[in-house]
Amino acid sequence: MLFETSIINTTMLWRILTAMRLRCPRCGRGELFPRKRILLDFDFRMHPRCPSCNESFYREPGFYYGAMFISYIASSFFSLALAGACIVFLKMPWEWAVFLVGVCLFLGYGYLFKLSRSLWLLLFVKPAKTR
Repeated sequence: MLFETSIINTTMLWRILTAMRLRCPRCGRGELFPRKRILLDFDFRMHPRCPSCNESFYREPGFYYGAMFISYIASSFFSLALAGACIVFLKMPWEWAVFLVGVCLFLGYGYLFKLSRSLWLLLFVKPAKTR
């Protein structure tokens, strides 16, 4: 598999792809969340430890507050890009563009929440090959 080679294992691209797949930032194999649905998934429970490498996902109380900022920034850029593309390229009225952004954010809120936690954890956990 592409993600198992030691050359790609330490690159930032591998780490971002691992975060987008909602996997452990240390080993890349264990899942962060027990449920695998992406859209309309509002079950935000995380595994306490990685099922594969036993890395702890809970650092301290309030650790994931920083993930709120990542979620806010990502949803803001996504909203601006989607609304701008709809208005400029599709010549859509701004009211419909805002409505479309709202629908997309509602459908993808669960994944965005989980992705922001995954990216936040990625900033604090070193990959297994570099330890």
